[in-house]
Amino acid sequence: MTPENIRSIVLECLNGIAPEADPAAIQPEVNLLDQLDLDSVDLLNFVISLHKHFKIDIPEKDYPQMMTLNGCVSYLSSKVTAGADASL
Repeated sequence: MTPENIRSIVLECLNGIAPEADPAAIQPEVNLLDQLDLDSVDLLNFVISLHKHFKIDIPEKDYPQMMTLNGCVSYLSSKVTAGADASL
């Protein structure tokens, strides 16, 4: 799965949490909670949505890595790649 695919899925998951947000307006290095006015419940729902799409566990200690769009893509890319390597 390419970073572009992952980014698209992350934006789709964000749209499910904040449907009023314009995905094109999301700044990749700015905190998502601040940009989209999300609270901790929204963050949890976002992580659950990512878990369902990617079929990977995201421990709470890793949530800080998920605070920006680029952070999400980087984190998920490493996990998806690691999962693919483990299945070989």
